[in-house]
Amino acid sequence: MELTFTTYRIKLNHTFGISRSAYDWYDIIYIYIKDGEIIGRGEAAPSLRYNESTKRILSILKQKIKLPVDCSNRDEIWNFILPQLKEVKALEAAFSMALWDWWGQKNEKPVFELFNMKTDEMPLTSFTIAIGELDEIGQKIDEADPYHILKVKLGTPKMDKEIMTEIRRHTDKVIRIDANEGWEPETALDFTKWLADQNVEFVEQPFPADQLDHTAILKDKSPLDIYADENSLDSADIPRISTAFDGINIKLMKCGSLEEGKRMINLARFYDLKIMLGCMIESSVGITAAAHLAGEVDKVDLDGNLLINNDPYLGVKVTDGKLVLANSNGLGISLNSGAENLL
Repeated sequence: MELTFTTYRIKLNHTFGISRSAYDWYDIIYIYIKDGEIIGRGEAAPSLRYNESTKRILSILKQKIKLPVDCSNRDEIWNFILPQLKEVKALEAAFSMALWDWWGQKNEKPVFELFNMKTDEMPLTSFTIAIGELDEIGQKIDEADPYHILKVKLGTPKMDKEIMTEIRRHTDKVIRIDANEGWEPETALDFTKWLADQNVEFVEQPFPADQLDHTAILKDKSPLDIYADENSLDSADIPRISTAFDGINIKLMKCGSLEEGKRMINLARFYDLKIMLGCMIESSVGITAAAHLAGEVDKVDLDGNLLINNDPYLGVKVTDGKLVLANSNGLGISLNSGAENLL
């Protein structure tokens, strides 16, 4: 067995703006586990919001990750590698994906089957409309035509209502709002009341993560459900935030592994929280890995690969707005024709 890695720059169709940043591209890192003819693939898409970066990940990988003497068991390999990853969750997620992809191919089963996850009733995925120029909204809405639900990035107090008004000039589709910690407690409740008349389904992370008390107050008074994102990193967060939110957003790049994602699903159910499965801007490797958990959640926001124009891999597809996983061994990833210098 051999471990290798490479960086790759994914390029966005439009500038991806949220309340705290805007980017035209992201650098991600692919992890490969090569075992004879089998290639297990994983993806690390780090976020500076969590003090993670490709630079930090590369510094860890260049120290050369060691493998155990016995590489016949996935659990043993994972437990041996995990302490070497320095608690960088995006890197942990990449190795988790690659190991499950390898293990599924080795055992000739899809990952969702190894996890005993349902795939017959996959939720509709939303399609993100990021913060940008108002005159671009019409084009973005046109590009979102195949999708039934829009996820709209807000968090710019002076423009939020203007953005929503412009979107409503073009479409009456269901909207999910993601404020990315950008709202003010003084105006949030009135705005949620206004949004409730705009065919909006819920609001995600209205306030900074350290303002849990404000979030709890809003949750009690808001006509819309409030979902946690930056407050919901892994399963350890769920008991602490359970009374301040109606639901949580699970992302592999935050929680660090498919196993932890499944633990979050189980614990959220225990606390009677609704569950959304989300993503960073990722290629089809990361999105497909997350999709193997999608049959067990309430809502899906797995569109990171749909927002880029140079995805080097093929994986989960979207048909009539729903995710469709191939019944293939492992994650079900293949190299896109024309992709060069990748495995």
